[in-house]
Amino acid sequence: MRIEDYALIGDMQSAALVGRNGAIDWLCLPRFDSPACFAALLGDKQNGQWWLGPADAGRTAATRRRYKGESLVLESEWDTPDGTVRVTDFMPARQANPDLVRIVECVSGTVEMATEIRIRFDYGRIVPWVRRTDGLLQAVGGPDSAWLHSPVPLQGGDYAHKARFRVSAGERLAFVFTWHPSHESRPVEIDPFEQLTETEALWAEWVEQCTYQGPWREAVVRSLITLKALTYEPTGGIVAAPTTSLPEDLGGVRNWDYRFCWLRDATMTLEALIGGGYLGEARAWRAWLLRAIAGRAQDLQIMYSVSGERRLTELELDWLPGYEDSRPVRIGNGAVDQLQLDVYGEVMNALYLSRVSGMEPDDRAWTIQRELIEYVERHWDEPDEGLWEVRGPRRHFTHSKVMCWVALDRAVKQAESFGRTGPVEHWKEVRDQIHAEICDKGFDQTRRTFTQSYGSHELDASLLLIPIVGFLPPEDPRVIGTVEAVQRELMVDGFVLRYPMASDNDVDGLPGGEGAFLACSFWLAEALSMIGRKDEAVELFERLLTLRNDVGLLAEEYDPRYGRMVGNFPQAFSHVPLIHTARALS
Repeated sequence: MRIEDYALIGDMQSAALVGRNGAIDWLCLPRFDSPACFAALLGDKQNGQWWLGPADAGRTAATRRRYKGESLVLESEWDTPDGTVRVTDFMPARQANPDLVRIVECVSGTVEMATEIRIRFDYGRIVPWVRRTDGLLQAVGGPDSAWLHSPVPLQGGDYAHKARFRVSAGERLAFVFTWHPSHESRPVEIDPFEQLTETEALWAEWVEQCTYQGPWREAVVRSLITLKALTYEPTGGIVAAPTTSLPEDLGGVRNWDYRFCWLRDATMTLEALIGGGYLGEARAWRAWLLRAIAGRAQDLQIMYSVSGERRLTELELDWLPGYEDSRPVRIGNGAVDQLQLDVYGEVMNALYLSRVSGMEPDDRAWTIQRELIEYVERHWDEPDEGLWEVRGPRRHFTHSKVMCWVALDRAVKQAESFGRTGPVEHWKEVRDQIHAEICDKGFDQTRRTFTQSYGSHELDASLLLIPIVGFLPPEDPRVIGTVEAVQRELMVDGFVLRYPMASDNDVDGLPGGEGAFLACSFWLAEALSMIGRKDEAVELFERLLTLRNDVGLLAEEYDPRYGRMVGNFPQAFSHVPLIHTARALS
């Protein structure tokens, strides 16, 4: 299936992707970044899959599907010649163990259903030993164990378990899949119908806190729910996406693991939560951030695991063929070792926003920030890998320098606004020095635009953030010229590319092309609004909203060549600027 054919369910510690055809093709347990027990997304059903749907429909797509109200409870319905059947999929809030519930309900008539489950551990590599215990299936493989409660008898064969059964109008049957460590005793069973009621109530109560009442509330609320679903509740960390290796270029090598927490998402994520009225989640995120980055400033990483682990070694899984033959399939992320100077500005801005929003002061946070600023003072004039984590040579990326300026600027603002101590006058001098150099070396006087890096001719969508972060006012001719240049040179079929993908531009050091990063197009909409082109901004924003799939989700990119979403899914870095832009345009 296409990437946009999937919907998300989750329990704020992990998440599953459910296809339109009733197949769960991706689920990692017990955490977002754990090995998958259903990995058909990156291979086929032999790598792990759980299908449930009408028996004789040939695994066709559901007639319709939706989230139940403003929740993460998914309802898929099939109209068949003999009646209508509904499958409700959800993951209740974590209790002792992670559970996945699938409830079959006949809406009308009598429908023959079928299910087929193939449990595989370690990303489809391990075929577990399966036995029946008191009517339940138990699968064991190494440290992993999974239990399946089925209301109908399952027949084993071909390393799978299958069943056919009938449901009549008003009848409901519940399947429950539970993971737990293989060395522990049998997990406690949940009441699936009771958990359905509690899960619906949990989401209803959470959405009630949303303070956004603008014209795009449905899109904003669904994006906020998605961010909540990507939050690892025990720590407050937010993963970029629940998937790995969904390709940015179909059939290509641009396949990365996004099941980690990027610091660069800090500013917009925190602002999105605060702007939506979710100070509790914002506080938890700030606490995760401070724990993750604690230590020497020179040891700051661009990303961490959901619990703050730092070692995210990149590996290739050669037994998986990849989504639509996109190889290699990777876990871990080698970019963790890159120098990306922009993250210092993003961290400083996020912590400044937390204070502006009314969060209580934190002395430890200020101590960490002062150390970060000392590091920026010593290293801001060095080349780095930049915002886009290029795997080509380091450069003096303009956006990285701008965010170094942001780091100093926010330090000054915190000291002046909240009485924090520090060498403020010195910080101002360094801040002004960075500003002057950027305007001198990062601006093309002939073309009247900032450029991707010092001395380069290429543009970069990250330059759209210059007015958004306050480096220059929107009415500055250099800002207007940059916005118009990006719109003129980086837009393809109405969408903004990160940077030119010409064969003679080796900036990222990788072969092949890619789709248009949706975040970049949202940035353009906000920048257009800031320079006074509000109608044009709204038109672009609303066109971007039409790219969401039928349940309101966005991947990392949209490829106009194929008219498809590409990249990991759903992507926080797409939903966060959606929220930010909606608020700005409102």
